[in-house]
Amino acid sequence: MTLVTIIGIALVILGLWGMLTQRNLIKIIIGFSIIDTGIHLIIVSIGYIKGKTAPIIDSPALKADAVNKVVDPIPSALVLTAIVIGLAVTALMLVYAVNLYQRKQSLDINDFKELKW
Repeated sequence: MTLVTIIGIALVILGLWGMLTQRNLIKIIIGFSIIDTGIHLIIVSIGYIKGKTAPIIDSPALKADAVNKVVDPIPSALVLTAIVIGLAVTALMLVYAVNLYQRKQSLDINDFKELKW
């Protein structure tokens, strides 16, 4: 296990702890963002292979044996897509938090009893 993988797992655990123990909506959203970042680090660390290069084939020498010399670009592309989606979801959650604050003048999750089952 690499250091980046360990840091990613630690971020996921820290974000999960933050989401489950905090009552402030902004802190819960920050916990979600920390989990998101940890997952990105884990995916990138899984896709990394030591001694290989980026999947940019620009020289004829690299074209001949490209499969053995480059890293798989799919994990990197997935992380880039996940970053954009995570940003949009975080923005949406913040808009909901602002709207809830404007209606109740509170960000404490316990003040929203009508949303519970």
